[in-house]
Amino acid sequence: MVSLTRRRFIAQAPLAAGALVCGRSRFGIAQPEKAVVEIAHGKLCGRREDGVAIFKGIPYGGRVSGRRRFLAPSAVQPWKGVRDALRLGPPAIQPGHQTYGIDEPAADEECLVLNIWTPALDDGKRPVMFYNHGGGYTSGSGGSVAQDGANLARLFDVVVVQTNHRLGLLGFLYLDEVAGEEYIGSGCRGVLDIVEGLKWVHDNIACFGGDPDNVMIFGESGGGGKTSCLFAMPAAAPYFHKASIESGPGVRMAEPDVAAETTWMLLNEFGLTVGKWRRLLDIPAADLLAVQLRLQQKTAHARLKRTLWSSAAGLGEFGPVVDGKVLPAHPFDPVAPEISRHKPLMVGWNEDEFTFFAMAAGDTAAVQLDQASLLKRVEAEYGPVAGRMISTYRRTRPQAFAGEIYVAIRSMDFSGIGSLEIASKKAGQKGAPAFLYQFGYQSEFRIPGTEYALGACHAMDILFKFANVVPPPAGELEKGWPGNRPQRFAAARNMAGMWTTFARCGKPAAQGQPEWPAYTLAGRPSMRIDHLCEVFFDRYREEREMWEEISQQLRSQRP
Repeated sequence: MVSLTRRRFIAQAPLAAGALVCGRSRFGIAQPEKAVVEIAHGKLCGRREDGVAIFKGIPYGGRVSGRRRFLAPSAVQPWKGVRDALRLGPPAIQPGHQTYGIDEPAADEECLVLNIWTPALDDGKRPVMFYNHGGGYTSGSGGSVAQDGANLARLFDVVVVQTNHRLGLLGFLYLDEVAGEEYIGSGCRGVLDIVEGLKWVHDNIACFGGDPDNVMIFGESGGGGKTSCLFAMPAAAPYFHKASIESGPGVRMAEPDVAAETTWMLLNEFGLTVGKWRRLLDIPAADLLAVQLRLQQKTAHARLKRTLWSSAAGLGEFGPVVDGKVLPAHPFDPVAPEISRHKPLMVGWNEDEFTFFAMAAGDTAAVQLDQASLLKRVEAEYGPVAGRMISTYRRTRPQAFAGEIYVAIRSMDFSGIGSLEIASKKAGQKGAPAFLYQFGYQSEFRIPGTEYALGACHAMDILFKFANVVPPPAGELEKGWPGNRPQRFAAARNMAGMWTTFARCGKPAAQGQPEWPAYTLAGRPSMRIDHLCEVFFDRYREEREMWEEISQQLRSQRP
């Protein structure tokens, strides 16, 4: 349900891939020209359009199907002549209608491709912004129109890179305990694919005007969880220099015992014993996907009870596994990863994350609660701490009605408390700085069937940090999810400016906005990002203290 609504969000949002943040559409301005570059494997032909060279569908890894399913990819084979890089490559295997690129092919196992946007094919040594797409660990692609990188490249003189990588069962099936040495790391194969993409960038990005010694990794939602893993993985460490974790704080990942139980469940679905696991290599990908979805349905009741955000895949789900080798420990539990001590980090969330999920589920009741139904609902989800939670939020938000209190609780649960935890642990290392933010631009778009505004909902920040906010087409205001207020352009300039400045020098900043101080345990500063930005100190102190006290209790109750 969430992924389908992500698609609707992208399809209906008032954006044009590559349109200027000030609203000037580039369609019809100039005809695209060919852009040719030579890398180690051969020549590539992309297109130059409105000041940006764009290359799509570039292979960064070789075969990952057949006998190579669940293994590291084979090497990319060189090609003769000039290879077209004009069309998006195939997304990873996933349920239908979960990707939202223009002219995007059907999903395929052979999905290890990447896309590049660059101002010039020269030796400019520009910062490289390497984005990990959202969609949890089971859907999405690097071709979404919302995260089109043309504006960042054109307006801020950076190089943008995005990958497709294996997802779901094919990317995260834990075979380490049954399949032998060759399959060590299978529970993290999807993020290891991203590492292959980072290696490719290190070896080739100079040909595209990028600096291989100044690479920022960043990602939203599931992409934030992947970025959290990369921040803690020895294999990734040589290939990036700073990171941003956005609305997806991966504090913890799946434990091996849970992942092993999921593997057993999968084998049982196919009538296989552990000794017959290799038959999985011959099963069509569509059949594997069908069983993946069936396992998720069987364990849905457990997910409903698991509320405190950890980004960890539960029983019957697929996501990165803390295998003690590829991912040596949980990314930010009990501490921030030592391997990235000297790498700056941004982390944060959107103020109204939960409105997105209420809309996705058609849960109009969630934003129209009265006091009695608020207590009943929070008790059902959080148990005996519900009364304390509600009383805390009533004190901190005295003007809020019941629906607003519920949205605030669930938004903090989903991304806020995890982001605060990551910022605190990173700051506690006393190494490179951490920068904490809340995205606060308030969309006036109403959740269908209610008078409740989306506000700063989950995924809204994608349009702003990629500078892809444009006026809605005439007669299409009802489809304009970021709303129609002109302040959205200034908010987009601020957010895109902060992200690209961080990519350039490791300290976020935007012209005309306050200086963003690094996070410390003493002052706990954070930046609220909007058309006018503002620095707060320990902004959510009482709420944070309440969550910290009950978090261990909630975690101990989680299946």
